[in-house]
Order: sequence, then structure tokens, then C-alpha cells
Amino acid sequence: MNIRQATVDDLIYIQNCNLLDLPENYQMKYYLYHALSWPQLSFVAEDENGKVVGYVLAKMEEEPSDAPHGHITSLSVMRTYRRLGLAQKLMTQATAQMATVFGAHYVSLHVRKTNRAAIGLYRDTLKFE
Repeated sequence: MNIRQATVDDLIYIQNCNLLDLPENYQMKYYLYHALSWPQLSFVAEDENGKVVGYVLAKMEEEPSDAPHGHITSLSVMRTYRRLGLAQKLMTQATAQMATVFGAHYVSLHVRKTNRAAIGLYRDTLKFE
């Protein structure tokens, strides 16, 4: 497995992961907006054949505030590749880049109350509050 920075060429594969695995879906222009605005913040997970099997789509919040902060727009790992630590690795890469490149003080995200696996990842593993 390989984690690397996402490129514009990955967007169709990112969208495919999203459509297969998540109820919240986005139009291609939204992915492109992220890729062009914050190219350092989104990452993909590839299998041993180079197939994109997961992604994290991240951005910096544009609202004026006293502390710069990032936001995780979307995170997905294809079902057959879950429980391998890929989501944790994707999140770690994105959040580290937010702090390093943009000086983010914290990172926000939204999660469905019914998504126990995601809540476990964010709260227990990654220590989100």
C-alpha cells in the first residue's frame, strides 16, 4: 500500500471511491476546486497495482477567524481495503500538511452519528474531540 499526494489525474478515481462508499457525493468541479486551491492537502491510498483504493479530501477554512484551521471534506477507503490502517494514514498525512504548510491550529470534520467506525477512528485513534 502506498499513500501519496493526490493529483488532478486522480480525481476520477477519488470520485469513484466516493460514489461507491459514501452517501454524500460531490460533482467533479468540487473535487477540482479542492485540487487547485489546496493541492498539498489531499491524498490517495494505492494498492500494490497502483489502483486508488482510498482518499482524503481536505481544505483550509476560508472563514476569517483568529486561528487558521483545516477541514476534512471527505475520507473514504473502499470496503475490501478497510481495517488496514489506510484511513488513519490518510488523515495523518492531511492533518500534518495543514499544520506544516498553512499553520493550522486545529482540524474540523463532520461525521454521521450512526457511523461508529468513523467515530472510533476520529475520537479514539486520532484523538479528535
